[in-house]
Order: sequence, then structure tokens, then C-alpha cells
Amino acid sequence: MRVHLCVVGRLKAGPEHALVSDYIKRFDRSGRAMGLGPVTVHEVDDRKGGGMAGEAVLLRRALPTGARLCVMDERGRVMGSPAFAERLADWRDTGTQDLAFVIGGADGIDPALRAEADFALSFGEMVWPHMLVRVMLTEQLYRAASILAGAPYHRA
Repeated sequence: MRVHLCVVGRLKAGPEHALVSDYIKRFDRSGRAMGLGPVTVHEVDDRKGGGMAGEAVLLRRALPTGARLCVMDERGRVMGSPAFAERLADWRDTGTQDLAFVIGGADGIDPALRAEADFALSFGEMVWPHMLVRVMLTEQLYRAASILAGAPYHRA
């Protein structure tokens, strides 16, 4: 199952970029044997204007055809890492070929795009900067792959 991060904004060189790159590399390496990955990042420009609706148009274009859509949203489901790993495995095992995680811009995700989602995931009630959400999501993807592989990275 290919994983796509469809995100608003460009991640510049720096600590967040280094962390995202590292976790993607780890996920791709550990997930391959389990039919997970690779991860592809699709960045859309947030400076074109149009607010959330304009960003939604760009995000829809970035989505692979037929992809299962998971939006990152503070109103979404909060789950622990083992449950997230099970969710990924379930999507993989039920034939999902492409899974797209959408991370909105500073104002969030357009309500119409959010309504199209198959799943909404939250990292809690707090609102996180979208660049940090990229780091947290890629780390959780790697953690999920390690849980599914029975590797010692995750300690319950």
C-alpha cells in the first residue's frame, strides 16, 4: 500500500525536514516487507490565495486517483499507536492500494474536503503547526510499521 502525504506548504531545510526525511526512510525500509510504502510527499503551495477552498482545489489535484483519504484534523479520532498500526494493516489487508494523508494549512482543511474523507485522525484536542504534524505523522507511520513487524522500537 503506497502512502501519500498531501500537504499544504513547502518544508524548508531545517530540523523538521531532517526528521521527516529520516522517519520516511525508516518507514520505507521497515514497511516494504509488510506491503507498506513507499511514502511520497505531495506539497501544494499555500501562497496562491483562495484560503482553505483554494488549498482544497490544489490538494484534490495532488490526491492519487482512487486513494483512501485520511485527513489530519483536531476533530478526528484520537487513537494510540497500536490501534493506528492495526488501522494501517486493515486498510492494506482490505485492498487499499493508495492511502493519502492530508495535512491542511494554517487555517485547517476545507470543510468540503474534510467531508469527503474516509477517516479523520487527530493528535489530540490541541492544534499543532502543520509542519510539526508532518513530523508526528511520519514518526507514527514508522512506529506502526515497527509494531506490525514486532520490532522493539515501540514500548507499550
